[in-house]
Amino acid sequence: MFDPFGDFDERGYLRNHHASKNLNEVKRLEHGIFRANLPTALGHLRSIKGPIGYGHFLKVHEVLFEDLYPWAGKDRKHLGLKTFINKGPVQFESTDQIERAVQEALRTGNDAGAMRKKPGYVMGMLAWAHPMLDGNGRTMLLVHMELCHRAGFAIDWTRSSKDEYLAALTMELQDPHQGVLDAFMLARKRDRIDTQEWHQQLIDLPGLDGLDSMGESEMYSNEDQDAAARYKEVLARRTAPRPGG
Repeated sequence: MFDPFGDFDERGYLRNHHASKNLNEVKRLEHGIFRANLPTALGHLRSIKGPIGYGHFLKVHEVLFEDLYPWAGKDRKHLGLKTFINKGPVQFESTDQIERAVQEALRTGNDAGAMRKKPGYVMGMLAWAHPMLDGNGRTMLLVHMELCHRAGFAIDWTRSSKDEYLAALTMELQDPHQGVLDAFMLARKRDRIDTQEWHQQLIDLPGLDGLDSMGESEMYSNEDQDAAARYKEVLARRTAPRPGG
């Protein structure tokens, strides 16, 4: 059981407000709370004037999940947690680089022209950052939808299955230079939609964010040489120069 705080027996899974140790129960509560708070989170996003920033990203998570998790809206660095995190075979950004990774995604996403060309890169960077202990996928999906809307288009998620998206996202996390997630999303590009249709898509497509299907999370300190080596290997692939310069 994922226990980053080391107090599962006393406070339950991820210190949820109910102190529940039953993961299935927590996930049912999480989905119900997400659905209940979704309109407020969408309203918050639509009310933002100017570029979307890191603080806005954290606030969306807080609005969605504060009724379940006391740490909602706080990233791994703020919580003082270990350096490296992965889900199954998928490695994410180190704790001390979370904000930089999200800011890079938002720098591209807030540029309408760049967003129209690289929606997969933006989503992949948000996924790579993995700022929070849980709820990252749904948070980044909402933020991504708003960035698409501002850029004048939408992604037709009804033309995708969870497995297809997960495969493309996994490849993007391993090596963003291949543009796999850009190709996946651009093939499903459509005219932008209103907030009510966003809401319906998000309700109708539970689990589409994909991150929950990658396996159980694990965290390691920066003294763990195996974890550090895995992180460096993925980081080297992600930051290597693109073929041809």
